Amino acid sequence: MSNFVQKTQELVTLAKGGNELALEQLCSVYGERVLRIIRLRMGKELRSKLESMDMVQDVLMYAFRDLEGDLLRWLGKIAENRIRDNLDKLHADKRDIRKEIPLQEDASKSGDDRARVLDPARYTTPSVILSKKEELDRLEKAIDKLKPEYKEVIIWAKIDGLSYKEIGNRLGKSADVAGHLLLRAMVSLTDTFWAI
Repeated sequence: MSNFVQKTQELVTLAKGGNELALEQLCSVYGERVLRIIRLRMGKELRSKLESMDMVQDVLMYAFRDLEGDLLRWLGKIAENRIRDNLDKLHADKRDIRKEIPLQEDASKSGDDRARVLDPARYTTPSVILSKKEELDRLEKAIDKLKPEYKEVIIWAKIDGLSYKEIGNRLGKSADVAGHLLLRAMVSLTDTFWAI
């Protein structure tokens, strides 16, 4: 067992026992990755309705309570389930967000800079981090534009860490077909990313 895995397990044990410092350390190590997993899985529709960081905290608390196996894969699965639960709530008959009608066009498209609300925390970090965040935001937009099967296979391979064989099993196809599908999905993602 690696030193990192052992340290993580020790922090998880302390966090389960109520140690807030251990929980903060776990959140600082895994929080950003979980946030990206959540935002990619949420899609544009849900991203505008749910606070991503609230979902991160919810996922981490749930994960640390019932931790088993590979932590990042476990966190990804929990994130997927929590997003599905929230999407079900938002699609309940009276609250169905798909029935919403926007009051006005996005002010940022009309050139009204006053409508843009800047999050100060995003602009107090070094420019390299900001640049990386902008690239990740572009990646989210590009993934939102992909065909559903492309988005799904990219998430399975790049976030969940599934092999071609495991992806093929989920699709009911061979590992070679899964690999070719992932290749087409990645080419489409690359083209879409650079077109944004």
